[in-house]
Amino acid sequence: MSPRPVRVLTGITTSGTPHLGNYVGAIRPAIAASRGADVESYYFLADLHALIKVQEPARVQRSTLEIAATWLACGLEPERVRFYRQSDIPEITELTWLLTCVAGKGILNRAHAYKAAVDRNRAEGEDDDAGINAGLFMYPVLMAADILLFNADRVPVGRDQIQHIEMARDFGQRFNHLYGEHFTLPEVEIEERVATLPGLDGRKMSKSYDNTIPLFAQRAELKKLIFSIVTDSKAPGEPKDAEGSALFQLYRAFAGEEETARMRRAFAEGIAWGEAKQQVFERIDVEVAPLRERYEALIARPEAIERQLREGAARLRAQAATPFLQRLREAVGLRDLARAPVEAKADAGAAPAPPQFKQYRESDGRFYFKLVDGDRLLLQSVGHDSPRDAGQLIARLKREGGAELHHLAGQGVHLGQHLVGHLAEGVAVEELLEALARFAADEA
Repeated sequence: MSPRPVRVLTGITTSGTPHLGNYVGAIRPAIAASRGADVESYYFLADLHALIKVQEPARVQRSTLEIAATWLACGLEPERVRFYRQSDIPEITELTWLLTCVAGKGILNRAHAYKAAVDRNRAEGEDDDAGINAGLFMYPVLMAADILLFNADRVPVGRDQIQHIEMARDFGQRFNHLYGEHFTLPEVEIEERVATLPGLDGRKMSKSYDNTIPLFAQRAELKKLIFSIVTDSKAPGEPKDAEGSALFQLYRAFAGEEETARMRRAFAEGIAWGEAKQQVFERIDVEVAPLRERYEALIARPEAIERQLREGAARLRAQAATPFLQRLREAVGLRDLARAPVEAKADAGAAPAPPQFKQYRESDGRFYFKLVDGDRLLLQSVGHDSPRDAGQLIARLKREGGAELHHLAGQGVHLGQHLVGHLAEGVAVEELLEALARFAADEA
């Protein structure tokens, strides 16, 4: 059986007006990545998250429509990706509660957004939690449910969101430790060379700086905004610094290599700022104009977008969310009372359960795992600084089996030069190797 494609899940914020920086830095590369043959892409509109900050119903509705139309206009293909609205999948909110019951409050206390809000209150002499709703505090649990419900392998995020993925791993590990292996622990996907665009004032294009260029600005407005970009006082004929120019950075984000090289030479030869702005405007409009036209057609037919989102959610619920959530309900004990307990003694002829790795976090803040075969502990790991380190070591043990494993009497179990952990009392090395060989056979 061939392995399933790598499952990549992307949450789309449903607030604000998309600008050129959003398009170049997030929308365009995400849509390009969704077309890979070995990738299974999930894109969802995070409208439940929006309620944390926005309490204007008409604005929530309109923003969700505009963001959905934006991604569709930019080339997202619902027929080849999973495209859905978060609020259309009630299993997400039910899973949020199951995860809430295993999530440590201490971890949530350390979430960056919550801590920042508390710090602002303290600086202003207010009570720590003044003006902070429980939605902000519980945001990481809802985000974990978004990810874990579909067992995403990778989650592309900015560096400010890494902590939330680590929290999702932690909650998933705790659940797995208590109830058996159900969740894939997601990996963070950071694009080190994410394109960022300068805004009208030369700083990073951002709504917080009020220096953005709307993605679907009409042609006349787009030209006006580009011609308002701040430049230096160098006259026509004077060489200009391409790398230090906001205009050049904008041009390069939309142009090919040859076009970029020509523009760089033009800067060195002293192109006039007015001419440079005209070329930047024309180059951007060539790419944006057809997107603008598609967007306007889509936004004029909200019922078509609504239908696509509902159909996408219905398929995903039937194929994955509903059966998986039922399995989780069974795992925690939310079961049919008329049925015999799952813990009842198994049939004598039943196949033994396979060995399992269980990951968890101890009170020292470090991350551990253990290998168990039924009720018998075989291997106890040493502590790791992050859940990713522990997960990567488990993956190696499953993949390589005992091929690179060495046991040094009194010094623990080693994988190459790396100390893995220690055999449980009374466990022979042969038992560990046999358990690992079963993992290797499954991998093969």
